Amino acid sequence: MLVLAIDTSTPAVTAGVVSLSAPSPDAESPDTESPGTESPGTVGTLAVRVTVNPRAHAEVLTPHVLECLAEAGLTPAELNAVVVGVGPGPYTGLRVGMATGAAFGDALGVPVYGVCSLDAIAAAVPTTQSLLVVTDARRREIYWARYAGGVRVEGPAVNSAGDVDPSPSTLIAGSASHVDFFDLPVDPAETPSPAGLVTVAAREILAGSVPAPLEPLYLRRPDAKTLAERGK
Repeated sequence: MLVLAIDTSTPAVTAGVVSLSAPSPDAESPDTESPGTESPGTVGTLAVRVTVNPRAHAEVLTPHVLECLAEAGLTPAELNAVVVGVGPGPYTGLRVGMATGAAFGDALGVPVYGVCSLDAIAAAVPTTQSLLVVTDARRREIYWARYAGGVRVEGPAVNSAGDVDPSPSTLIAGSASHVDFFDLPVDPAETPSPAGLVTVAAREILAGSVPAPLEPLYLRRPDAKTLAERGK
């Protein structure tokens, strides 16, 4: 299957085309894997574009998608599904990515799966350790979630870094300017990758599940307010 993956939950504007195939029926999972972390399928990145610019989501996302399709030698009609990171993230960035993913899905008649962007970062970290994932929430705060054996066990949430207990985590991944708030070994995964996004949604995609409606994970009210809200 061919999947378009999009994420705009961080300053990185990310798009990619990913191949997804079902795992072999007779394949055995490695002994080091924990329950619930068995491979959901084989994921391969065919093309990826990333621009780190928190003000360029709307300008570069669609060109990124088209460039990825051209590099992979594909037409939009050959896509089987779309996966979109739904945050947590800032209001403006998230709505650009989700609206773009929904538009491609609607135009092509393919399902659009929303996944937690922190889960996508965690999916790219090859570990069974207790993992803490953090990204920039602005206002001197972070978005965070904790994982054990590849499964999210806490979060997503938004707090100041000082209010997040690093224990029992033994590894951290995420925003390069925020992982240093914690005295933990750092994995280089900083933002959601196309492969990570598709890995999170792989079981649903391969099963042909009907995706749930896209719901953004803002975790707090947007900074922008209507005139009526300002009056209150």
